[in-house]
Amino acid sequence: MSENVVCTGAVHAVKEVWEKRIKIINEDLKRQKEFQQKLVQIWEERVNFTRLKGKVTRENGRVILKIEQEEWKTLPSSLLKLSQLQEWQLHRTGLLKIPEFIGRFQNLIVLDLSRNTISEIPRGIGLLTRLQELILSYNKIKIVPKELSNCASLEKLELAVNRDICDLPQELSRLLKLTHLDLSMNCFTTIPPAVLNMPALEWLDLGSNQLEQLPDTIERMQNLHTLWLQRNEITCLPETIRNMKSLGTLVLCNNRLRDIPVCMEEMTSLRFVNFRDNPLRLEVTLPPLESTEEEEEQELFGLQFMHTYIQESRRRADDPVNCVTTFPISESPDG
Repeated sequence: MSENVVCTGAVHAVKEVWEKRIKIINEDLKRQKEFQQKLVQIWEERVNFTRLKGKVTRENGRVILKIEQEEWKTLPSSLLKLSQLQEWQLHRTGLLKIPEFIGRFQNLIVLDLSRNTISEIPRGIGLLTRLQELILSYNKIKIVPKELSNCASLEKLELAVNRDICDLPQELSRLLKLTHLDLSMNCFTTIPPAVLNMPALEWLDLGSNQLEQLPDTIERMQNLHTLWLQRNEITCLPETIRNMKSLGTLVLCNNRLRDIPVCMEEMTSLRFVNFRDNPLRLEVTLPPLESTEEEEEQELFGLQFMHTYIQESRRRADDPVNCVTTFPISESPDG
Protein backbone atom coordinates (compact mmCIF):
# COMPACT_ATOMS: atom_id res chain seq x y z
CA MET A 1 0.00 0.00 0.00
CA SER A 2 2.78 2.39 1.00
CA GLU A 3 4.61 1.61 -2.25
CA ASN A 4 1.55 2.70 -4.27
CA VAL A 5 1.39 5.95 -2.34
CA VAL A 6 5.09 6.59 -3.03
CA CYS A 7 4.62 5.89 -6.78
CA THR A 8 1.59 8.16 -7.02
CA GLY A 9 3.47 10.94 -5.23
CA ALA A 10 6.44 10.53 -7.55
CA VAL A 11 4.20 10.70 -10.63
CA HIS A 12 2.58 13.90 -9.36
CA ALA A 13 5.98 15.43 -8.66
CA VAL A 14 7.25 14.56 -12.15
CA LYS A 15 4.02 15.93 -13.67
CA GLU A 16 4.40 19.23 -11.79
CA VAL A 17 8.01 19.54 -12.96
CA TRP A 18 7.01 18.95 -16.61
CA GLU A 19 4.05 21.32 -16.36
CA LYS A 20 6.33 24.05 -15.02
CA ARG A 21 8.86 23.38 -17.79
CA ILE A 22 6.14 23.45 -20.48
CA LYS A 23 4.76 26.68 -19.01
CA ILE A 24 8.22 28.27 -19.04
CA ILE A 25 8.78 27.08 -22.63
CA ASN A 26 5.39 28.46 -23.75
CA GLU A 27 6.10 31.80 -22.06
CA ASP A 28 9.50 31.93 -23.76
CA LEU A 29 7.90 31.12 -27.13
CA LYS A 30 5.26 33.82 -26.52
CA ARG A 31 7.94 36.38 -25.67
CA GLN A 32 9.95 35.39 -28.72
CA LYS A 33 6.85 35.71 -30.92
CA GLU A 34 6.01 39.13 -29.45
CA PHE A 35 9.62 40.22 -29.92
CA GLN A 36 9.60 39.02 -33.53
CA GLN A 37 6.30 40.82 -34.15
CA LYS A 38 7.74 43.98 -32.65
CA LEU A 39 10.82 43.67 -34.86
CA VAL A 40 8.58 43.21 -37.91
CA GLN A 41 6.51 46.21 -36.84
CA ILE A 42 9.62 48.35 -36.37
CA TRP A 43 10.96 47.18 -39.71
CA GLU A 44 7.64 47.91 -41.45
CA GLU A 45 7.46 51.37 -39.86
CA ARG A 46 11.00 52.11 -41.02
CA VAL A 47 10.18 50.91 -44.53
CA ASN A 48 6.95 52.92 -44.59
CA PHE A 49 8.68 55.99 -43.23
CA THR A 50 11.35 55.67 -45.90
CA ARG A 51 8.59 55.41 -48.52
CA LEU A 52 6.79 58.42 -47.09
CA LYS A 53 9.98 60.44 -46.88
CA GLY A 54 10.52 59.73 -50.57
CA LYS A 55 7.10 61.31 -51.29
CA VAL A 56 8.04 64.62 -49.72
CA THR A 57 8.72 67.44 -52.13
CA ARG A 58 9.11 71.22 -52.09
CA GLU A 59 6.92 73.43 -54.24
CA ASN A 60 6.63 77.19 -54.06
CA GLY A 61 8.50 77.17 -50.77
CA ARG A 62 6.17 74.62 -49.15
CA VAL A 63 7.04 71.17 -47.81
CA ILE A 64 4.48 68.82 -49.37
CA LEU A 65 3.64 65.13 -48.92
CA LYS A 66 2.28 64.01 -52.28
CA ILE A 67 0.90 60.50 -52.92
CA GLU A 68 -1.22 59.59 -55.94
CA GLN A 69 -2.81 56.20 -56.76
CA GLU A 70 -0.68 54.24 -54.31
CA GLU A 71 -2.31 52.16 -51.56
CA TRP A 72 -2.09 53.66 -48.07
CA LYS A 73 -5.17 52.53 -46.13
CA THR A 74 -3.63 53.81 -42.89
CA LEU A 75 -0.83 56.24 -42.13
CA PRO A 76 1.90 55.09 -39.68
CA SER A 77 2.74 57.00 -36.52
CA SER A 78 6.28 57.39 -37.88
CA LEU A 79 4.78 60.13 -40.05
CA LEU A 80 5.07 62.34 -36.97
CA LYS A 81 8.79 62.59 -37.75
CA LEU A 82 7.75 64.77 -40.69
CA SER A 83 6.04 67.38 -38.53
CA GLN A 84 7.44 70.14 -40.72
CA LEU A 85 4.97 69.23 -43.49
CA GLN A 86 2.85 72.17 -44.65
CA GLU A 87 0.68 70.36 -47.17
CA TRP A 88 -0.73 66.86 -47.64
CA GLN A 89 -1.93 65.75 -51.07
CA LEU A 90 -3.11 62.14 -50.87
CA HIS A 91 -5.42 61.12 -53.72
CA ARG A 92 -6.82 57.69 -54.63
CA THR A 93 -4.84 55.91 -51.92
CA GLY A 94 -7.74 54.00 -50.34
CA LEU A 95 -7.14 55.88 -47.08
CA LEU A 96 -9.77 54.74 -44.56
CA LYS A 97 -9.31 57.36 -41.86
CA ILE A 98 -7.54 60.57 -41.01
CA PRO A 99 -5.03 59.66 -38.26
CA GLU A 100 -5.93 60.71 -34.72
CA PHE A 101 -2.55 62.42 -34.42
CA ILE A 102 -3.41 64.87 -37.22
CA GLY A 103 -3.63 67.70 -34.68
CA ARG A 104 0.11 67.48 -34.05
CA PHE A 105 0.92 68.78 -37.53
CA GLN A 106 0.79 72.39 -36.47
CA ASN A 107 2.44 73.64 -39.67
CA LEU A 108 -0.27 72.29 -42.00
CA ILE A 109 -1.71 74.89 -44.39
CA VAL A 110 -3.39 72.56 -46.90
CA LEU A 111 -4.94 69.15 -46.17
CA ASP A 112 -6.13 67.56 -49.42
CA LEU A 113 -7.37 63.98 -48.95
CA SER A 114 -9.93 63.89 -51.76
CA ARG A 115 -10.89 60.70 -53.61
CA ASN A 116 -10.31 58.24 -50.77
CA THR A 117 -12.65 56.21 -48.53
CA ILE A 118 -12.53 58.33 -45.36
CA SER A 119 -15.68 57.91 -43.25
CA GLU A 120 -15.11 60.45 -40.48
CA ILE A 121 -13.24 63.59 -39.54
CA PRO A 122 -11.43 63.32 -36.18
CA ARG A 123 -12.11 65.97 -33.56
CA GLY A 124 -8.37 66.64 -33.44
CA ILE A 125 -8.77 68.50 -36.74
CA GLY A 126 -9.67 71.53 -34.64
CA LEU A 127 -6.07 71.80 -33.44
CA LEU A 128 -4.92 72.85 -36.90
CA THR A 129 -5.17 76.59 -36.33
CA ARG A 130 -3.01 77.45 -39.36
CA LEU A 131 -4.98 75.30 -41.81
CA GLN A 132 -6.25 77.34 -44.77
CA GLU A 133 -7.62 74.64 -47.08
CA LEU A 134 -9.41 71.40 -46.18
CA ILE A 135 -10.38 69.30 -49.20
CA LEU A 136 -12.24 66.06 -48.44
CA SER A 137 -14.40 65.65 -51.56
CA TYR A 138 -15.19 62.18 -52.94
CA ASN A 139 -15.08 60.33 -49.63
CA LYS A 140 -17.69 58.66 -47.39
CA ILE A 141 -18.07 61.26 -44.65
CA LYS A 142 -21.49 61.60 -42.99
CA ILE A 143 -20.90 63.95 -40.06
CA VAL A 144 -18.79 67.11 -39.77
CA PRO A 145 -17.50 67.68 -36.20
CA LYS A 146 -18.09 71.01 -34.47
CA GLU A 147 -14.38 71.11 -33.59
CA LEU A 148 -13.70 72.10 -37.20
CA SER A 149 -14.85 75.57 -36.18
CA ASN A 150 -11.57 75.96 -34.26
CA CYS A 151 -9.63 76.06 -37.54
CA ALA A 152 -9.59 79.84 -37.40
CA SER A 153 -7.46 80.32 -40.54
CA LEU A 154 -9.67 78.13 -42.79
CA GLU A 155 -10.49 79.84 -46.12
CA LYS A 156 -11.53 76.91 -48.32
CA LEU A 157 -13.64 73.86 -47.38
CA GLU A 158 -14.64 71.21 -49.91
CA LEU A 159 -16.92 68.31 -48.92
CA ALA A 160 -18.43 67.56 -52.34
CA VAL A 161 -19.56 64.07 -53.36
CA ASN A 162 -19.64 62.52 -49.92
CA ARG A 163 -23.33 61.91 -50.68
CA ASP A 164 -24.57 61.48 -47.08
CA ILE A 165 -23.81 64.82 -45.39
CA CYS A 166 -27.16 66.46 -44.58
CA ASP A 167 -26.27 69.15 -42.04
CA LEU A 168 -23.43 71.21 -40.60
CA PRO A 169 -22.90 72.16 -36.94
CA GLN A 170 -23.94 75.72 -36.09
CA GLU A 171 -20.45 76.34 -34.69
CA LEU A 172 -19.04 76.49 -38.25
CA SER A 173 -20.44 80.01 -38.56
CA ARG A 174 -17.40 80.99 -36.47
CA LEU A 175 -15.16 80.35 -39.49
CA LEU A 176 -14.65 84.06 -40.06
CA LYS A 177 -12.18 83.67 -42.93
CA LEU A 178 -14.01 81.00 -44.94
CA THR A 179 -14.68 82.30 -48.46
CA HIS A 180 -15.11 79.08 -50.48
CA LEU A 181 -17.50 76.23 -49.58
CA ASP A 182 -18.36 73.22 -51.76
CA LEU A 183 -21.19 70.99 -50.47
CA SER A 184 -22.38 69.66 -53.83
CA MET A 185 -23.67 66.11 -54.28
CA ASN A 186 -24.76 65.45 -50.72
CA CYS A 187 -28.25 65.28 -49.22
CA PHE A 188 -28.98 68.77 -47.88
CA THR A 189 -32.68 69.65 -47.92
CA THR A 190 -32.07 73.27 -46.93
CA ILE A 191 -29.16 75.68 -46.64
CA PRO A 192 -27.74 75.09 -43.14
CA PRO A 193 -27.99 78.10 -40.77
CA ALA A 194 -24.25 77.84 -40.22
CA VAL A 195 -23.70 78.60 -43.92
CA LEU A 196 -26.12 81.54 -43.92
CA ASN A 197 -24.16 83.06 -41.04
CA MET A 198 -20.66 82.69 -42.48
CA PRO A 199 -19.64 86.36 -42.71
CA ALA A 200 -16.89 86.11 -45.34
CA LEU A 201 -18.42 83.50 -47.69
CA GLU A 202 -18.02 84.43 -51.37
CA TRP A 203 -18.41 81.15 -53.28
CA LEU A 204 -20.97 78.43 -52.47
CA ASP A 205 -21.87 75.23 -54.34
CA LEU A 206 -24.96 73.34 -53.17
CA GLY A 207 -25.67 71.70 -56.51
CA SER A 208 -27.06 68.16 -56.73
CA ASN A 209 -28.67 68.11 -53.30
CA GLN A 210 -32.34 67.94 -52.31
CA LEU A 211 -33.12 71.62 -51.75
CA GLU A 212 -36.81 72.46 -52.20
CA GLN A 213 -36.69 76.14 -51.33
CA LEU A 214 -34.33 78.89 -50.33
CA PRO A 215 -34.82 80.62 -46.95
CA ASP A 216 -35.75 84.30 -46.75
CA THR A 217 -32.59 84.74 -44.67
CA ILE A 218 -30.45 84.02 -47.74
CA GLU A 219 -29.95 87.80 -47.92
CA ARG A 220 -27.56 87.49 -44.96
CA MET A 221 -24.84 86.31 -47.35
CA GLN A 222 -23.87 89.80 -48.39
CA ASN A 223 -20.39 88.90 -49.64
CA LEU A 224 -21.52 85.96 -51.78
CA HIS A 225 -20.66 86.49 -55.46
CA THR A 226 -21.13 82.94 -56.81
CA LEU A 227 -23.99 80.57 -55.99
CA TRP A 228 -24.41 77.15 -57.61
CA LEU A 229 -27.83 75.53 -57.04
CA GLN A 230 -28.14 73.29 -60.09
CA ARG A 231 -29.90 69.90 -59.92
CA ASN A 232 -32.11 70.45 -56.88
CA GLU A 233 -35.89 70.53 -56.34
CA ILE A 234 -36.31 74.30 -55.90
CA THR A 235 -39.81 75.47 -56.83
CA CYS A 236 -39.59 79.20 -56.12
CA LEU A 237 -37.14 81.96 -55.16
CA PRO A 238 -37.61 84.28 -52.15
CA GLU A 239 -38.14 87.99 -52.71
CA THR A 240 -35.19 88.67 -50.40
CA ILE A 241 -32.81 87.38 -53.08
CA ARG A 242 -32.90 90.92 -54.48
CA ASN A 243 -30.86 92.07 -51.45
CA MET A 244 -27.83 89.94 -52.36
CA LYS A 245 -25.95 92.93 -53.70
CA SER A 246 -22.66 91.13 -54.42
CA LEU A 247 -24.14 88.17 -56.31
CA GLY A 248 -22.68 87.99 -59.82
CA THR A 249 -23.20 84.31 -60.76
CA LEU A 250 -26.37 82.33 -60.07
CA VAL A 251 -26.87 78.84 -61.52
CA LEU A 252 -30.38 77.39 -61.18
CA CYS A 253 -30.60 74.91 -64.06
CA ASN A 254 -32.39 71.57 -63.55
CA ASN A 255 -34.77 72.65 -60.80
CA ARG A 256 -38.56 72.97 -60.59
CA LEU A 257 -38.95 76.72 -60.86
CA ARG A 258 -42.32 77.86 -62.17
CA ASP A 259 -41.48 81.54 -62.29
CA ILE A 260 -38.73 84.15 -62.12
CA PRO A 261 -39.42 86.84 -59.50
CA VAL A 262 -39.78 90.35 -60.92
CA CYS A 263 -37.58 91.63 -58.10
CA MET A 264 -34.53 89.97 -59.71
CA GLU A 265 -34.50 92.84 -62.18
CA GLU A 266 -33.06 94.91 -59.33
CA MET A 267 -29.99 92.64 -59.05
CA THR A 268 -27.64 94.85 -61.03
CA SER A 269 -24.53 92.89 -60.01
CA LEU A 270 -25.69 89.74 -61.82
CA ARG A 271 -23.40 88.91 -64.73
CA PHE A 272 -24.33 85.27 -65.33
CA VAL A 273 -27.51 83.29 -64.62
CA ASN A 274 -28.80 79.95 -65.90
CA PHE A 275 -32.47 78.93 -65.79
CA ARG A 276 -32.20 76.03 -68.24
CA ASP A 277 -34.37 72.94 -67.67
CA ASN A 278 -36.98 74.47 -65.37
CA PRO A 279 -40.76 74.13 -65.98
CA LEU A 280 -41.27 77.91 -66.19
CA ARG A 281 -44.90 78.93 -66.80
CA LEU A 282 -44.25 81.47 -69.57
CA GLU A 283 -43.02 80.84 -73.08
CA VAL A 284 -40.35 83.38 -73.95
CA THR A 285 -38.58 83.90 -77.26
CA LEU A 286 -35.45 86.02 -77.27
CA PRO A 287 -35.26 88.80 -79.85
CA PRO A 288 -33.16 87.95 -82.95
CA LEU A 289 -29.58 89.14 -83.03
CA GLU A 290 -27.85 90.85 -85.91
CA SER A 291 -25.18 88.22 -86.66
CA THR A 292 -24.87 84.43 -86.61
CA GLU A 293 -21.84 84.66 -84.30
CA GLU A 294 -23.86 86.59 -81.74
CA GLU A 295 -26.62 83.96 -81.87
CA GLU A 296 -24.11 81.17 -81.22
CA GLU A 297 -22.74 82.99 -78.17
CA GLN A 298 -26.17 83.91 -76.84
CA GLU A 299 -27.14 82.31 -73.53
CA LEU A 300 -30.63 80.94 -74.26
CA PHE A 301 -31.52 80.82 -70.57
CA GLY A 302 -29.13 83.47 -69.31
CA LEU A 303 -29.30 87.10 -68.26
CA GLN A 304 -31.07 88.38 -71.37
CA PHE A 305 -33.61 85.56 -71.06
CA MET A 306 -34.25 86.55 -67.43
CA HIS A 307 -34.94 90.18 -68.30
CA THR A 308 -37.11 89.22 -71.27
CA TYR A 309 -39.07 86.80 -69.08
CA ILE A 310 -39.67 89.46 -66.43
CA GLN A 311 -40.83 91.93 -69.08
CA GLU A 312 -43.25 89.34 -70.48
CA SER A 313 -44.46 88.56 -66.95
CA ARG A 314 -45.17 92.25 -66.35
CA ARG A 315 -46.91 92.63 -69.69
CA ARG A 316 -49.23 89.72 -68.95
CA ALA A 317 -49.93 91.03 -65.46
CA ASP A 318 -51.08 94.31 -67.03
CA ASP A 319 -53.15 92.52 -69.68
CA PRO A 320 -56.39 91.12 -68.18
CA VAL A 321 -56.79 88.76 -71.13
CA ASN A 322 -53.38 87.12 -70.94
CA CYS A 323 -52.79 87.19 -67.20
CA VAL A 324 -54.78 84.01 -66.66
CA THR A 325 -53.12 82.13 -69.51
CA THR A 326 -49.96 80.15 -68.90
CA PHE A 327 -47.74 78.23 -71.25
CA PRO A 328 -44.91 75.72 -70.73
CA ILE A 329 -41.57 77.01 -71.91
CA SER A 330 -40.10 75.49 -75.03
CA GLU A 331 -36.61 75.74 -76.43
CA SER A 332 -36.04 76.97 -79.94
CA PRO A 333 -35.08 74.23 -82.46
CA ASP A 334 -31.41 75.24 -82.43
CA GLY A 335 -31.07 75.33 -78.62
